[in-house]
Amino acid sequence: MLKTRWIALVFSFFLMGLSSQGVLAQLPDFTGLVEKNSAAVVNISTSQKVTPTEPQLPEGLEIPEGTPFDDFFRRFFGEGGGGQPSEVKSLGSGFIVSDDGYVLTNHHVVKDADEIVVRLQDRRELVAKVVGSDKRSDIALLKIEASRLPVVRMGSADKLKVGEWVLAIGSPFGFDHSVTAGIVSAKGRSLPSDNYVPFIQTDVAINPGNSGGPLFNLDGEVVGVNSQIYSRTGGFMGLSFAIPIEVAMQVVEQLKSQGHVSRGWLGVQVQDVTRELAESFGMKKPQGALVSRVLAKSPAEAGGVQVGDIIIEFNGQPVVDSPSLPPMVGMTKVGETASLKIIRHGTTRDLKLKIGALPEDEGTLLGAEEVPGAQNSERLGLRISDLTAEQREQLEVPQHGVLVQAVNPGAAYDAGIRRGDVILRIQDKVIKDVNHFNEVVKGLPKGKSLAVLVQRRGGSSFLALKLKD
Repeated sequence: MLKTRWIALVFSFFLMGLSSQGVLAQLPDFTGLVEKNSAAVVNISTSQKVTPTEPQLPEGLEIPEGTPFDDFFRRFFGEGGGGQPSEVKSLGSGFIVSDDGYVLTNHHVVKDADEIVVRLQDRRELVAKVVGSDKRSDIALLKIEASRLPVVRMGSADKLKVGEWVLAIGSPFGFDHSVTAGIVSAKGRSLPSDNYVPFIQTDVAINPGNSGGPLFNLDGEVVGVNSQIYSRTGGFMGLSFAIPIEVAMQVVEQLKSQGHVSRGWLGVQVQDVTRELAESFGMKKPQGALVSRVLAKSPAEAGGVQVGDIIIEFNGQPVVDSPSLPPMVGMTKVGETASLKIIRHGTTRDLKLKIGALPEDEGTLLGAEEVPGAQNSERLGLRISDLTAEQREQLEVPQHGVLVQAVNPGAAYDAGIRRGDVILRIQDKVIKDVNHFNEVVKGLPKGKSLAVLVQRRGGSSFLALKLKD
């Protein structure tokens, strides 16, 4: 009996050994990848001269020369000419994309730099010039005077799979050619400050100094440009974001050819379809990008897109949610004809329109000063008024809509309506004025989610309103 137990124990240890060897055999070996690609990764150091602003004497205060406090005040507040310029240095990473000296990095690495120095693995330090830089994608293209340089091989972020191994080479905290590895956590991530980049999310350790460095797949191909981290401490916390290499190289080509980047533009404001909004539009499940505003003289207006349309496909690609639409449109060439599949009033329709060029963003603000003729809507807990001509011009609302002067506890407050909002529409009814608003509100059903379109500080969005009584 004892002998049998010993045999079973030895056999179990043998199986454990085989199992551990199997696990180890599945772990990737990065050594060859690093040896082949490190030479094409560079350290980027920048310097910028900053003149500090000295405090000035308070307006109207003069200290007569020769008084006991004259020297004290002059030393404390300065002579009015500013302090001595100081040099601010920063570090980042980059990688060589052509053997004649083109280097790709992040826009924020070289922004406002007076001098950019690229340090190669062989310890050469070369001054770089900015060929072009694009804030929206956070991509910059540099040029150094050198030839026969080692270059990286380009891969495809589109072919990446969640869970796949990836590796980063960069200069975190100035430690050149540091290597970190992890897996792809998610794809197509949208960040609040970057609407036109479908980021690759990884758990690769990325820290200050890694920005602009390459993200490799196991085949040694660059699939992304490390750009941002999500952190509450300033250091790595398991969430890193890389720009897909397809996006980066499209920007690079435009920077090389024309010095700036042109992006496709529809001219709509969109938002996610929540469960409550899906119910109000008669949808079985939330999906697509809900159009909350169509800008005047935009491609969308010319193509027949309307407020309340839900875009579910763009050029044959499914639009899962609102953040997925801007990158699709942005990467479409200006002047190209695009196809949209939308849901309007519960019916699926196809539209075609010509893509325009994305203009500079402009915002407007609207005040909510009390005006004569304001009325109370007891059912919603609102105080509303018609808009003045000045307010309509400021908000770019030529007609229709009512201005919210005050919001009391109730259904409207619970839905997110606030003072200063302009209510443009409830379900399919466009609100003409205060009297029309009151008529529409009287007929609203109880216990059902209703889509209310409001405009706030230059942007429009749908809110889900549900009346309880």
